[in-house]
Amino acid sequence: MSNQLQNTSSLNSVTWNFQDGRNSSPVRTPELRPVSVNPWDIALCVTGTLISCENAIVIAILFYTPTLRAPMFVLIGSLAFADLLAGLGLILNFIFTYMLNTEFASLISAGLLIAAFSASVFNILAITVDRYLSLYNALTYHTERTVTFTYVILVLIWLVCIVLGLLPVLGWNCLEDESTCSICRPVTKNNVAVLAVAFLFIFALMMQLYLQICKIAFRHAQQIAVQHQFMATSHASSTTKGVSTLSIILGTFALCWVPVAMYSLVADSTYPMVYTYATVLPATCSSVINPIIYAFRNPDIQKSLWLACCGCVPSNFSLRPRTSSDV
Repeated sequence: MSNQLQNTSSLNSVTWNFQDGRNSSPVRTPELRPVSVNPWDIALCVTGTLISCENAIVIAILFYTPTLRAPMFVLIGSLAFADLLAGLGLILNFIFTYMLNTEFASLISAGLLIAAFSASVFNILAITVDRYLSLYNALTYHTERTVTFTYVILVLIWLVCIVLGLLPVLGWNCLEDESTCSICRPVTKNNVAVLAVAFLFIFALMMQLYLQICKIAFRHAQQIAVQHQFMATSHASSTTKGVSTLSIILGTFALCWVPVAMYSLVADSTYPMVYTYATVLPATCSSVINPIIYAFRNPDIQKSLWLACCGCVPSNFSLRPRTSSDV
C-alpha cells in the first residue's frame, strides 16, 4: 500500500545580498518548495477518515448498549474494530508517505493494513458462518453458540492476522531487492500472492455458504407455507427479499475485493501505478460499506442509534424478532 508517489519535497537554499552600508555578504536562507500530493493518496486518506468515523460509531453503540452482547453482535464489533484499524492505517499511510518517508514507517504502515484488512475479511467469513449456523441449527443455535466460543474463534482470527501483519516487519519485504516487490511495496510478490489466493478461497467458501443459506431459507419458507396456507405469500415474499439482500451483499464483496486479488496475482511494482490505485481503492471502500450492511441494517443497533441520537424511537419503528426463515 505504501507504493505511492514518492515525496518530492526538498529543502533548497537561495542566496540573497543584504547591504549593511559598508560591505555586503551573501546570506543563505531556506525556501520550502510545495509538496506534490498524489490525488489517489488523498482519496485513500479521505476514505480512511470515513471508515474510521463510521466504525467508531458502531463500536461506541455496541460498547454502551448492555443488551448487545449476543455472539452476533460480538462478531459485528470485531468486524467494526478491524475496519476501524484499516481506516486508521490508511490515514497513517498518508502521513508516513508525505511527512515521515522512512523504510521503517512504510513497514509499519504495510503491516497494519495487511493485518486490518485480513481481519476484516476473516470476520466477514465468521459472520457468514454464524448466519449459516443460525439457520441450519435454528432450534439449538442459541444453546450451542456461546459468547465464550465466539471469543475463542475471534482470538484465533486475530492471532493469524497479527502474524500476517508482522511478516513485512520481520523480513518478508522487498526493501533489499526491488525486483521482488509486489504492487504494494514493500510487500513481496510471494506474500501478496498468498494473501490473494487465501482471499479467493474465502470468497469461494462464502459463496457456498450463502448458497446453502438460500436453500435452507426457501425450505423453511415452504414448510411454514404448508402449515399456514394463508401466510404463504407473505413468507415467500420475505424469503425472496432476503435472498436478494444476500445477493447484493455477496456481489458487493466481490466487486470490492476480486479486482485487487486478481490484479495482484499477475502484476508487480513495474506496472503503472494508476492500475494499482484503481483496484486498491474499491477494496478499501468495502470497509465503508461493511457498517451499513452488517451493523446499521440490524434493528437492535438501529434502535440503540435512535436512542443515542435523539433519546427516542420512532413510532413506526418495529423491532421484529428474527426467525429461521430470515436471511
